Amino acid sequence: MNQIKVLAVDDDIINLKLLKSILLKLPNVSEVIEAKNGADALGILKGSEGIDLILLDIIMPVMGGIEMLKVVRADEGLKNIPVIVLTTDETKRTEALDCGANDFIMKPVRKEHVGEKIDRLMNI
Repeated sequence: MNQIKVLAVDDDIINLKLLKSILLKLPNVSEVIEAKNGADALGILKGSEGIDLILLDIIMPVMGGIEMLKVVRADEGLKNIPVIVLTTDETKRTEALDCGANDFIMKPVRKEHVGEKIDRLMNI
């Protein structure tokens, strides 16, 4: 089974901890790296190899999810990393998918949804 490294991006520390605990319970996730906003996440992406998947909150300070997604999709070295967008706002779904998100999870996040979407995206 392929082990994947996930970058979880959310400005809410409680959501981030919940997400991390859900991800680490999945058999195919070996590591979870946390970022508090899009700018931090971009710094992490540029500085570390082998991130296989990004879980991205939409509404964050400094740099929001849509803005970060546009930067990732425009970057030759990052554009092929799958991105699953997380939000409480159903209206953001179309915008996120139009900007290149691969999938979408409504908050509150549930383990089954995260596991299914990751399995489908990563073809595990």
